[in-house]
Amino acid sequence: MDAITTPTLFIGHTEPDSLQFDAPSDQSLLLSLEQGGSTWPSSCRAGNCRTCVGQLLSGAVRYEMEWPGLTREEMAEGCVLPCVAYPCSNVVLRPGY
Repeated sequence: MDAITTPTLFIGHTEPDSLQFDAPSDQSLLLSLEQGGSTWPSSCRAGNCRTCVGQLLSGAVRYEMEWPGLTREEMAEGCVLPCVAYPCSNVVLRPGY
């Protein structure tokens, strides 16, 4: 792997429970949350059902799909779908919206 394709390891946190978890850039936030011991709610894992919706309190994410199941307004307010979101930096998340 070259430097362009080598995943970056970021750190994630959840509020209000202060869980800290590893968040590799090549892995969905939901999978990272689960591996870190979170019981974050989820269902479809495809960005459609919105069960996992949360709020991105800080940091940045990217989506590999053209448009996840969020409105423009929700995205502008910091909503995130961890099942299809990949970290681009350290992140802080809060469940629900």
